[in-house]
Amino acid sequence: MVEFTTSRFFVAFMAPAEVDAYARRVILELGDRHHTRTANAPPHITLQPPFEWAIAHQPALEASLSQFAHHQCPVRLVLDGFGAFAPHVLFINVVKTPKLMKLQTALQQHLETSLGILDPQTQRRGFSPHMTVASRRLTPTIFRNAWAELQPRPVHFEYGGDRLTLLLYQGSHWTIHGEFLLLGTPSPLSPLPKTPKSE
Repeated sequence: MVEFTTSRFFVAFMAPAEVDAYARRVILELGDRHHTRTANAPPHITLQPPFEWAIAHQPALEASLSQFAHHQCPVRLVLDGFGAFAPHVLFINVVKTPKLMKLQTALQQHLETSLGILDPQTQRRGFSPHMTVASRRLTPTIFRNAWAELQPRPVHFEYGGDRLTLLLYQGSHWTIHGEFLLLGTPSPLSPLPKTPKSE
């Protein structure tokens, strides 16, 4: 029986420069005030949670993502306010728009059908899109204090999600390993997502 070396991957929408800078400021602020941390990855919206995959079969993974993306349309991503998964995670809330939810479901089904990749937790709990700003070192007291600071803050961004990003875990951090443009053609009643903006 042949054994393959595996690595961890996940698939996400990355944040454009303005959103990335804002999220990083919040992450640093929470770290300075409350000593919290996040996973060592750029700000993102996870679409397919981390999974193990054989390095030798990486071309098949990339080909599958490319095939999927070729038939999918860009979606508008709306970030509005802060949220929490008590008592362990603080995040910028991502609105559950129908098109985002449909794309994530289609991606999950595609990866399961074509490659056998699945995430039982997402299947059990459903997809809750978010952009994490704290997920490590949160004691109950730290969580309450940090959440009390974040909850009333206004934050709003809208931007187009036009590509899937594959991230690979290397050593102690996640790195971008590939991008796959969403090349589907929207219907006349579905305009392309707007360019990045914030309020």
